[in-house]
Amino acid sequence: MSLYLVRHGRPTVDPSLPASEWILDPGHEDDVVACGVSGELPDGAAWFTSPEPKAARTAELLAGRPVGVVHDLREHDRTAGWVEDFSSTVAEAFARPDEVVHDGWEPLTRTRQRVGAAVRRILAEHVGRDVVLVGHGTAWTLLVAELTGAEPDLERWSGLSMPDVIVVEY
Repeated sequence: MSLYLVRHGRPTVDPSLPASEWILDPGHEDDVVACGVSGELPDGAAWFTSPEPKAARTAELLAGRPVGVVHDLREHDRTAGWVEDFSSTVAEAFARPDEVVHDGWEPLTRTRQRVGAAVRRILAEHVGRDVVLVGHGTAWTLLVAELTGAEPDLERWSGLSMPDVIVVEY
């Protein structure tokens, strides 16, 4: 069986809000719809999404219906607000995953444990079925490492599109 990790579509960036509150950019919903009809995602799969608005709307567009929300599929907690050099700060977080590298940021080890535990529960409840999860780039990068035993791939993270699909066989 396969686990399909979908990164949300392009959000409407609002520096005055935490990224966890950003919505899917209506001007880019066609990109999400195109992903949905591309044939990359399976029929008959169990679907779940992060609670973040950009992910939940992406999931709804892809599935054609509301899907189950799993709170622990949310992105790496970054409540500190806008970060000017975001990519460098994320790279630092990957280099020091057990530490708080920026005020208001969850250590990546904690994100990895939270998301990994949630996904293991989902997979255990849907044995024999493909599963589609809609969420976030950093969370999915950490999850792939958790499920495969590999190191988190920062280069893959930086190359993810919005939306994008990562497939993990389990």
